[in-house]
Amino acid sequence: MKIVHVEDVFHPDTGYQLNLLSKYMVAAGNDVTIITAETDKLPKEFMFFFGAEKIKERDNEFTERYGVKIIRIPTKGYYSGRVFLSNKLYKTVREEQPDVVYVHGNDTVTAMRYLLHRKSMNYPLVLDSHMLEMAAKNRFRKVFRKFYRMFFTPIIVKNNIPVIRTQDSNFIEKAYRIPLTNAPWISTGSDTMLFKPDEVINNQMRIANSIADDTYVVTYAGKLDEAKGGMLLADALLDRFECDRDIVFVIIGSATGNYGKMVEQRFSESQNRILRFPTQKYVDLAKYFQMSDLIVFPKQCSLSFYDAQACGVPVVFEENEINSKRAMYKSAVTFTSDSSEDMRNKIADMANLPEDEYIKMSEVAFNMIKESYDYKDICDIYMKVIDQEIEKYEHLS
Repeated sequence: MKIVHVEDVFHPDTGYQLNLLSKYMVAAGNDVTIITAETDKLPKEFMFFFGAEKIKERDNEFTERYGVKIIRIPTKGYYSGRVFLSNKLYKTVREEQPDVVYVHGNDTVTAMRYLLHRKSMNYPLVLDSHMLEMAAKNRFRKVFRKFYRMFFTPIIVKNNIPVIRTQDSNFIEKAYRIPLTNAPWISTGSDTMLFKPDEVINNQMRIANSIADDTYVVTYAGKLDEAKGGMLLADALLDRFECDRDIVFVIIGSATGNYGKMVEQRFSESQNRILRFPTQKYVDLAKYFQMSDLIVFPKQCSLSFYDAQACGVPVVFEENEINSKRAMYKSAVTFTSDSSEDMRNKIADMANLPEDEYIKMSEVAFNMIKESYDYKDICDIYMKVIDQEIEKYEHLS
């Protein structure tokens, strides 16, 4: 079938949901197009982190590698976390002659516009939600939620439009009064074509970076801003770790602004060995995970959790609604939120873990991904929701 994804902000080098989902949808035999914003008016910090240079070439590389067509359209602007796409969006979508349109982010301006114009569309609509309460920092959120419940929730409920939850949370029910019967949960997962244990790459990476075979490697990959706990991580690594084996920290990600400068300064003051690498393309991230013994995430919850676990690598992350559920598999450990001291303690505990216990955690992580979080299987679940919407639309037409 012809599936058109509408995503306000898309970068072909990341490992976000749409990057993986579109790739696997094509692999399953579908014709997939992503319609997204041109980069000229997007936040500088976003494009700095992932890189805005030669974006057309990067888009073309993604298309050639995975068969996913990418169309960028002008934007009217960007304000308060919202992208305002030009009216060219609707014409561009129509020209693709979609069987279904999947708009990402139910509370984006784009999704709300689609809900208001639903009756003029000649294709079914699918939405999703990526939001969690911990990420809802906008000072106008209370007013916005009331506005959304008044004008958009009734449209979703009346027309039984699915809003797929990508997180196992009741956020959209609590914030927008969208019943969970309208909101199936489909978990994120890992691209197991890329992320898997590989001892050959492990050895090659350690040799290339002068890391001994018996050194314990702790890796962080992601933004180094306040929301993701850049300074919290730097504080945790400041004092020397006294462990039963040598330990090295691999920090992947570009720091930005004054906050980033302070984080980098703190890293430079660390008594531990720290290897710094810039932000990596998603396809290049696997080799860093494959040489790691532990992955750490200082704040919030990261999609990279699944990629780390697919490589058989245990995780240490902050205790919160989502991470506590993930830790129930016993392949990851939580630390007290905002506590650099407890983060240090948990990292040290993992570095000192007996080998047989570590191997067990590693096996649990790998098997958990293969059984429940392989994106090939996750894509099949998305396709079932999409198939149902197409059947429902054709029945009502």
